[in-house]
Amino acid sequence: MYIGKAAQLSGTTIKAIRHYEAIGLMPPPHRQGQYRVYSEQSVELLMFIKCAQQLGFKLKELQEILGNHRGDSLPWDRADQAIANKKQELAVQIAALQKMHAGLLEFEAQLKDAHGRCAQPNTASA
Repeated sequence: MYIGKAAQLSGTTIKAIRHYEAIGLMPPPHRQGQYRVYSEQSVELLMFIKCAQQLGFKLKELQEILGNHRGDSLPWDRADQAIANKKQELAVQIAALQKMHAGLLEFEAQLKDAHGRCAQPNTASA
């Protein structure tokens, strides 16, 4: 299939596919004359890249996972390790965000308490 069909089936763009090829995420496609010809495996790889990006992987990280990928199957061991690392990073970020959220709740309560004390009339001086 040609690049337009590969882009359509994978949910990416022609520009993205060309970029992935330029940075080595995708192996160079076969050619028929001047046309690039893509296989089902190419579409699966494009879908993998798109899904990984939606889950927070940067192209640089994907380059490390797919490093010189040429075969029919993905380097599952590297992908599994990268997923485990990404989950650990997210767990650390979630913990930090939960701590920040708790701090905001405490800060909000202190402000409401202070505002409540300031808003009450001072009856001691009357």
